Amino acid sequence: MNPIGWIVTKLQGRSALREPATPDRRFQVTNPARSTVLASHLELADSGPKRNKGLLGREGLAPGEGLWIVPCESVHTFFMRFPIDLVYLDRKHRIKKVRSAVGPWRLSACLSAHSILELPAGTIRATQTQTGDSLEFSPAEFSAESLDAASV
Repeated sequence: MNPIGWIVTKLQGRSALREPATPDRRFQVTNPARSTVLASHLELADSGPKRNKGLLGREGLAPGEGLWIVPCESVHTFFMRFPIDLVYLDRKHRIKKVRSAVGPWRLSACLSAHSILELPAGTIRATQTQTGDSLEFSPAEFSAESLDAASV
């Protein structure tokens, strides 16, 4: 078999093995210790392409929005257009580290973290979130209005 035919055969077989795309899952994240909601529309980035893209290409995050990157120990804000708050979590959703208003062109890491929340700048201060707090995640409830806004 010629090399091009072999490559085409391999690629066709590989595409058949791929799992179908899963719909975006969104969560609400709360801090029971402070009786606050950090995000009501938290998008999950749990695949390679979603984690790689992150918030790149967005103009900003609206209040209540955010991105939960799983697994993740570090992030960069290269090419971003707005500052974000970062919340580093362990596997039990305890906060290991927080960083407020991380501007564009920065790096941030916490090697003991399992996942990271990227939230609008000011969320940590407004919710009084601190290292050691435990967060709770639940499926986000969508209204018809929020679905329309998300599709724009």
